[in-house]
Amino acid sequence: MIRYTNPMSDFICPHDEYLKTPLSQDAKGDNVDLSIYKGKVLLIVNVASMCGLANSNYTELSEIYQKHKDQGLEILAFPCNQFGSQEPGTNEEIREFVCTRFKAEYPVFDKVDVNGSNASPIYKYLKSSKGGIFGDSIKWNFSKFLVDKDGHVVDRYAPTTSPLSIEKDIKKLLEKVK
Repeated sequence: MIRYTNPMSDFICPHDEYLKTPLSQDAKGDNVDLSIYKGKVLLIVNVASMCGLANSNYTELSEIYQKHKDQGLEILAFPCNQFGSQEPGTNEEIREFVCTRFKAEYPVFDKVDVNGSNASPIYKYLKSSKGGIFGDSIKWNFSKFLVDKDGHVVDRYAPTTSPLSIEKDIKKLLEKVK
């Protein structure tokens, strides 16, 4: 399970507690307490507005969110500029782009690192829970992690995996939320 001791600490994962204290700041600069997602199915994605995968991924993420948000799905988008500098904008520019062009209603967080010594604690946890085929590091924009209502990482998907192709896995987890 996911638990935070504080926003700057490493993720720790005891099985007796859920999400606690602020995770990060959202794109508006507000602290977000992960406990608000307790009992929700999460699709966590590192995003980049200038990536060639942006159009299809953002479009499909918005479609899935609209279809399943009332059933307990949350999509958490974490902008990242580590791959080809494809997310150079400010938080406000990123949020405006995603919300205006793709009508995204899901949370867009502050820009984070997903790899390296400055990697966000949530990405340290996600990667350690579900390594990739070629190691734990995130290889590109739009890598996706599916997390169940109890905070367990269920699966990891490659950047080229269409969000719509994940929908069946999301539905299975949502059925367990009821």
